[in-house]
Amino acid sequence: MNLAALIREGASRVEEHAPLGARTTYRVGGRVRVLVTLSSVEDLMELGPLMLASGLAMVCVGNGSNLLVADGDHDLLALHLEGELAELSWDDGANEVVVTAGAGLDLPIAARRLAREGLVGFEWAVGVPGTFGGAVAMNAGGHGDDLASSLIDATVWRAGTLETWTKDRLELGYRTSALRDGDVVVAVRLALAHGDADLAQARIAEVVRWRREHQPGGANAGSVFRNPPEDAAARLIDAAGCKGLRWGSARVSEKHANFIQADADGRADDVYALIALVRERVRATSGVTLLTENRFLGFGAGA
Repeated sequence: MNLAALIREGASRVEEHAPLGARTTYRVGGRVRVLVTLSSVEDLMELGPLMLASGLAMVCVGNGSNLLVADGDHDLLALHLEGELAELSWDDGANEVVVTAGAGLDLPIAARRLAREGLVGFEWAVGVPGTFGGAVAMNAGGHGDDLASSLIDATVWRAGTLETWTKDRLELGYRTSALRDGDVVVAVRLALAHGDADLAQARIAEVVRWRREHQPGGANAGSVFRNPPEDAAARLIDAAGCKGLRWGSARVSEKHANFIQADADGRADDVYALIALVRERVRATSGVTLLTENRFLGFGAGA
């Protein structure tokens, strides 16, 4: 392990014993050994070899909007992208508008800006509180659409090398991709179209209105479980009598049963235990084993 070299060369870009749970939308959980913040491809190419040589497992963290970090300290390297790696631009092609987005850019920010410019096809993303990097890793989606529908390709850093991954290579499925731990999405390209800016912004407003009406606020990470084929996780959870169910500092939302909310100053371990309890009760009442959309750090191999 050569963590000292990364800390020395990274300087202000490296934070030791960094709170990571507090950076997630659950707002609970523990710390990681180092948090590395990169603002450019040059930063990545400079510090990338040192990150690999550190001996620490690496995880990319955008807004932490689908991540639960176990309580306590974790011997991990968390990577966060900002600056030039969170920019947005576009160019007119022959039959489409090619949009380039940095992996650290928030989806809602991009959706609103594109709609104002009359670039249509990405309005659905205003309701997804993540970044483009996480959107590629999970093929984020909502309101009948997902990233795969407009994605051209992604720039991915793997083991020290920058590569362009086509949509086929990414193997985007329902909340899945071919990316693995340690891969870093740097940027994505989307194919959108020119359209009516007023209509696009009206669509944005409708998505926001619907989500406020149907989904809870507070400290949560969106849908906990994936919808099984031909059914809805929320319906199964409600049918199992889990709506409003509490475990310690965590509870299943009364507004939407597929959301779990964490109390202020709560425990990530309570959230994790409640997820396991809900899954078991749904299995007992319906025979369906729910798969999670949330991702977990520090909970062991079975998480």
